[in-house]
Amino acid sequence: MLTAVVPMVWGSTYIVTTHALPQGHPLFAAMMRCLPAGLIALLIARQVPHGSWWWKSLVLGTLNMGLFFPLLFIAAQQLPGGVAATLGAVQPIIVALLAVVILREILSLWRVGWGALGMIGVGLVVLGPDAALSPGGVVAGLAGAASMGTGVVLTKKWGCPEGASPVGLAAWQLTAAGLVLLLPAVLLDGAPSGIDHAAVVGYAWLGLIGGLLAYTVWFAGIRRLSVTATALLGLLSPVTAAILGAVLAGERPTWAQMLGLAAALTAMVAGQLPSPAQRTTAQTGRTT
Repeated sequence: MLTAVVPMVWGSTYIVTTHALPQGHPLFAAMMRCLPAGLIALLIARQVPHGSWWWKSLVLGTLNMGLFFPLLFIAAQQLPGGVAATLGAVQPIIVALLAVVILREILSLWRVGWGALGMIGVGLVVLGPDAALSPGGVVAGLAGAASMGTGVVLTKKWGCPEGASPVGLAAWQLTAAGLVLLLPAVLLDGAPSGIDHAAVVGYAWLGLIGGLLAYTVWFAGIRRLSVTATALLGLLSPVTAAILGAVLAGERPTWAQMLGLAAALTAMVAGQLPSPAQRTTAQTGRTT
């Protein structure tokens, strides 16, 4: 339940990006979401990587944040929020497939099926008649889902080093991602000129709440939950984004949106449960 709160917080990224942050600076926005929060987390955790975790933190930080955040901001700025959210909803399917390759798990058609239903449900909730497609935005959205999906699977594979706290793990990755983004953000984007009070609050929300706090809880959840089941919780992110947009815009949901919401939530919950084959095996084992 606590891990499920994280994608709900991430669901605010779309509306914060479009309503509070200066437009046209995705690399700078991504860097501001990572580096300040990472440095603060390092001061809190008072832990630094050791051994192979120097390069593992760099890889995970790049996949989970350093590459994912710019692609997310690009998709959010070039596509209607509904299209960007629907592309992000493909992540559970990507994670299920990567778990077979990287974790040597047996492909769970049960969870792939629920992931597909969840993506359809998200599409019903957030796609509208104005859902124009930008090729660059579509590529960014799919690449972002693949980047974070790979990061989630590798996070599960590598676990957490002995003695490291979830705050420390989040600190290493946020700092690594911020350092990776620092030079491109300065050289390619530069600091936007229109940083007002709303932008400062937006950066603080995305960095401290959507970054430091959210990733601390997320990494703790990945250690305890199945990787594909955890990815299915991500369906809450686009659903939350759609709800926030509807509430702030004063729009009334249609029947199709309500049906999509029910489908996405059903897929998320059902995907946490063992498949019928797993239940049968468990019952057989207890009987034996």
